Amino acid sequence: MIRTSSVEQTAVFARVLAAHVQAGDVILLTGNLGAGKTTLTQMIGKELNVRGRITSPTFVIAREHEAVSDGPGLVHVDAYRLEDAMELDDLDLDAELDDMVTIIEWGRGKAEQLSDSYLDIFIDRPEPDPESEARTYTLSAHGPRWEGRIEQLTTACQEAL
Repeated sequence: MIRTSSVEQTAVFARVLAAHVQAGDVILLTGNLGAGKTTLTQMIGKELNVRGRITSPTFVIAREHEAVSDGPGLVHVDAYRLEDAMELDDLDLDAELDDMVTIIEWGRGKAEQLSDSYLDIFIDRPEPDPESEARTYTLSAHGPRWEGRIEQLTTACQEAL
């Protein structure tokens, strides 16, 4: 579990996370409305140095952001409006999975079949104050790609924060 209390700390978390992801990784982001899923994705995209402004893809469902440099690009998906995994499968994200980092907001229960390995991050706003920037990130690794990496990621986050 990773706790942040400010936008600056969330940016540190995003920087550390971006340093630990690689092309082919799938990340599922879950949390209530306003938890910060898109903000975290924007921060990760900045650290990955991808092209284009990262905005919520709620109505277009998915946006692809190519890498400016040698690193992986980013596919940003919002599965909120999708009914089930079949609709997500219709997006044909498989074509980009190997070359990009794929972040799927509201992906839990819909996107797990995209890869045998994924990182599931639940974002919670523990403070009832809507102005609070405090967040708790619960990370769950699934599959062989994340074996060992989750411990490295968690340790690096705790050291950086």
